[in-house]
Parts: sequence; C-alpha cells; structure tokens
Amino acid sequence: MKTSLLLAMSQPQGGNPEGSLISTLIMFTLIIAIFYFMILRPQQKRQKERQKMLDAVKKGDKVVTAGGLHGTVAGLDEKTVLIQVAENVKLKFDRSAIGAIVRDGETLEK
Repeated sequence: MKTSLLLAMSQPQGGNPEGSLISTLIMFTLIIAIFYFMILRPQQKRQKERQKMLDAVKKGDKVVTAGGLHGTVAGLDEKTVLIQVAENVKLKFDRSAIGAIVRDGETLEK
C-alpha cells in the first residue's frame, strides 16, 4: 500500500522539466519572501526603534542598563553616557548598554 501511495504522489518520468523548474523557482521565491517578512523586516524595525531611543537619551533621564543597573544620566558623549548611580558615584557606559529609559513612571524599552 505504501508503494502505491508513493507512486501515485510522484511525478511521471516523462514530465515537463521546464514546468518543474518554474514551480521550484516560485516556491523558492515564496520561501525567501516569507523569510523576509517574518524575520528580517521586524528585526530591522526593532533596530531602528532602539537607535531612536538611544539617540533620544538626554541628561537627567533615568535609565536601566542591559545589566540591570539603575541610574540617572549625568553626561553624554557621542558613544558613551555617564550614569550617576549614587551620591558622588558616576559610571561610564557605552550608549548601547542602555536597556531602557524610565520617564514619568513608564519604561521605554527597545
């Protein structure tokens, strides 16, 4: 019974090879399109939103780093941020280390 099912599902040997090639190309194109819209495009969108968040950091913002450190932005450079974590304790981090900005009780995570 298994062999008859396999024979019924397989293409005949004398089939049109050009039609098989076209259907294979169409399926490959569909797989690439699905991959793009399901994985790559949302990832690019999240990356742009995160970059906008990092660019919007300003002095006085309360932030949470990727490591979980809470503090207030005391100074900014192009690629680094100075975070005050306690009285007279300031730490320098890369901007990319910022995980979230906390403004008015709401967390802006990206």
